[in-house]
Amino acid sequence: MRTALCALGAAVALALLPAGHARAEGQEPDRDFTIADPRITESSGLAASRAHPGIYWTHNDQDAPLIYGIDSRTGETVATLTMQGVGTPRDMEAIAVGPDGDIYVGDIGDNLDGSWDHVWIYRFPEPKTLKDQKVAAEQYDVKYADGPRNAEALMVHPKTGRVYIASKNEDGGGLYAGPEKLSASGTNTFRRVGEVPWVTDGAFSPDGGRLVLRGYFGAKEYAWKDGRLGDEGTGVGAPFQGQAESVTYTPDGSAFMFGSEGRSSRVVRVERAEADRPATETPDASETPGASEAPAGTPGAGDGEEGQGSATVGFLVLAGATALVIGGKRLFRRG
Repeated sequence: MRTALCALGAAVALALLPAGHARAEGQEPDRDFTIADPRITESSGLAASRAHPGIYWTHNDQDAPLIYGIDSRTGETVATLTMQGVGTPRDMEAIAVGPDGDIYVGDIGDNLDGSWDHVWIYRFPEPKTLKDQKVAAEQYDVKYADGPRNAEALMVHPKTGRVYIASKNEDGGGLYAGPEKLSASGTNTFRRVGEVPWVTDGAFSPDGGRLVLRGYFGAKEYAWKDGRLGDEGTGVGAPFQGQAESVTYTPDGSAFMFGSEGRSSRVVRVERAEADRPATETPDASETPGASEAPAGTPGAGDGEEGQGSATVGFLVLAGATALVIGGKRLFRRG
């Protein structure tokens, strides 16, 4: 059933992708690409490599401790990393590369919203060569100061190296800051420093001045100042995707890369120039649940009543498909 639901969501998402997003594969790095590896069925995090231009790291969300390096020019896996020194992952949901050149993996998912009294972060140096290899990883125990919760977004600030987690809740979550340095010998307490919308992933810009957070139906980019969200966010032209799970910046910060779950899932580049509409101007924000997350640049938007109607219908169809995918996924995991 889960396969059918994911296929439905993916089909709807592809049908609704703006024509301007489509690009030929196999030409330039950091462009649209399709993940070719059949092992990657639930890509839940995405991070641009610092050491290898054009390479993006991802992982499944419930799996062995495996990290995959994908070449954005071809969509092919060029490195499979097996983390050693960690336990069996429960629900890996996020990945980021820090200023120290280390890769951070967030085993922070909790589909029962508080069933785990602690979660984990894994950390290891980004390998200098791209090949299948074992990597020695450190494991950090993490707790939240205000109690257990579900989360899917882990971000590492590119200047300070501080780790942040955004919790996931339909009614809005929290932004949590970790200690200045993570400790492998004790518990790392993350404290709430801000409020966020319904979040499935996030990433800092390479210069550390912005933070993008995505949800199932859109994304916002925030100014980042003094360890806090500096504004209410600007709507980003996120693509429609059946299971919208990941986002990162390109290494030069000029664009976003949006990913999703599913076999042969597609990663879509969106130029930052498209993020020029304040989130408060999102159409029907006061009428549609979660519409503050609805992406600016919706196909058909601004093309008259007919175009707006098509966009609305398309959005509702996608929302229904996404709800089916999410519901099926939860039932699958709890069964």
